[in-house]
Amino acid sequence: MVDTLAPRGVIGVMTPAMNTVVQPELEMLRPAGVTNQMQRFRLGGDAISDDLIDEAGKLMDCNPIALAVGLTTDAGPGGVTKLASRCMELADAVGIPVLNASQANHAALRTFGATRIAVVTPFNAEVDQNVKTNVEDAGFEVVAIKGTQAPSLPAICETSLDDIRRVFQRVADSDCEAILQVGTALPVVAMIEDLEAEIGKPIVACNAAVYWQVLRAVGIDGHITGFGRLFAEH
Repeated sequence: MVDTLAPRGVIGVMTPAMNTVVQPELEMLRPAGVTNQMQRFRLGGDAISDDLIDEAGKLMDCNPIALAVGLTTDAGPGGVTKLASRCMELADAVGIPVLNASQANHAALRTFGATRIAVVTPFNAEVDQNVKTNVEDAGFEVVAIKGTQAPSLPAICETSLDDIRRVFQRVADSDCEAILQVGTALPVVAMIEDLEAEIGKPIVACNAAVYWQVLRAVGIDGHITGFGRLFAEH
């Protein structure tokens, strides 16, 4: 759908109910002529979310041209595969493209031609091993991984920018070709350009990646500056 404020298209954005980062970060990235319309869902179980499809049905009342699911599931065993399957079910139900942040991360890394990856997470060392496995299962070599060790899922949104910067600096010392960030509640988008200038390597931040992939999937091109190489160059 297009309307007066969105002559290029309405993008539907779905995010876990507790997540207060996806909405403002995707608003930062929104190009002229596009609006983002939000809907929230609750996490749980092997199906990722029992109410995902029902909540998407409400969002479809505003006729979006695609859905961005602001969620990464790399923290759980097989989580990326489970999320991909759930999003395929959702796409079948709503009849428009549905992109999620975990798969968008991998697409962005391939766009950069990066295979040796450092990873930043909001998790502890134990959960980071699941993240490492999921990233490696997607065909990448994880040469470094470090988390900010948020004590709970809601607390991820409260992580300080200084703590996030320190973790990026830690993994940047590896021989990685790019740095991947997972966890859509970790606020990174506003830092991407400065971090890339400081580190000298491309950064794929999950919220930026899913919005980039959604825009490109529906033919909304044009480079956006101020948020790193992914949007500026691809």
